Amino acid sequence: MRSVQTIGGSMLAGMAAVMLAVACGPASTTPTTGDVGSGALTGAGSTFDNPLFSKAFFDYTSQYSQVTVNYQAVGSGAGIQQIIKKTVDFGATDVPMAAADITSAGGPDSVTQIPVTLGVVSIAFNVPGVNNLNLDADTLAGIFLNHIKKWNDPTIAALNPGVTLPSTAITVAHRSDGSGTTYIFTDYLAKVSSEWKSSVGVAKSVKWPAGIGASGNQAVAQAILTTPGSIGYVELAYAVQTNMHQALIKNANGKFVQPSVVGATAAAAQNSSVSATNFSIVNEPGDTTYPIAGFSWVILYTTYSDSAKGKAVVNLFKWLVTDGQTEGKDLQYAPLPSAVQQLALTNLKLVKAGGAAVLS
Repeated sequence: MRSVQTIGGSMLAGMAAVMLAVACGPASTTPTTGDVGSGALTGAGSTFDNPLFSKAFFDYTSQYSQVTVNYQAVGSGAGIQQIIKKTVDFGATDVPMAAADITSAGGPDSVTQIPVTLGVVSIAFNVPGVNNLNLDADTLAGIFLNHIKKWNDPTIAALNPGVTLPSTAITVAHRSDGSGTTYIFTDYLAKVSSEWKSSVGVAKSVKWPAGIGASGNQAVAQAILTTPGSIGYVELAYAVQTNMHQALIKNANGKFVQPSVVGATAAAAQNSSVSATNFSIVNEPGDTTYPIAGFSWVILYTTYSDSAKGKAVVNLFKWLVTDGQTEGKDLQYAPLPSAVQQLALTNLKLVKAGGAAVLS
């Protein structure tokens, strides 16, 4: 079996085995027909996307052997920087490029941003003797602000009647790299906590009040799995595939909901005009809405001098945002809403290869 990517950092052994089995399965969709281009494509960025990309890129290139993809899961911030430095053919990020980044990349006519999937940020925990946990916005913010320091704190106990909570100290696990997953999570905390908004803020990298840092979703998952008393945030696929305990989060409608594809879809339905400047779907209303969800994006150049490679990039992502959306079905990713899918196709039409638009 040929490899289509190199994964940055150490992947959890259990998750790697699951991903290998999934990737080796049959392709679930038929890619774009016609001249799809050719070339060895390189990409870098989001670890949030990595489980989806692992399967989707394998399936696509298995049917189009003239195209190969090497994707480095190094975090959204690093992916954006590699686009700016023009060292990759595409970047991936869970938060679109800021205006300053776009300027650094050559200006608004130099890049286009394509929504590719919809995912969930799970709150995973490792508390000996505790399998189920309810958390609300105030308590979650209090934990990450380092105000709530023991698992048997009365605020946690009040949300979990009948659960025996230990006096174990809480260890927060968070990202140490520039991360779109961090952006989504801190966006949520800033929406529900004025103290978080004013003292920590919303960004791909923040100054954490407490805890241990790790680079990449897989490394944060590893830290939680190996640290009794820990809690942290990871993309849902990492939590599910490694059998981590996940907290139910009280949403804006006062319902405790588990992280799920259904919950992400409900959140996305609340934003009918998604764009690269209007993308937040955290803390949205709805009984079934999971409050910590977000879109993920790829960044393409609007001009590729190599015609064959430019066609390959555009057709790869045209497939991923249409037929290829089914690739995420068993990996905890929700399909793009139709309006967001149309945005992706519209933005893809901006890309030229060898001086000519790839899509009409």
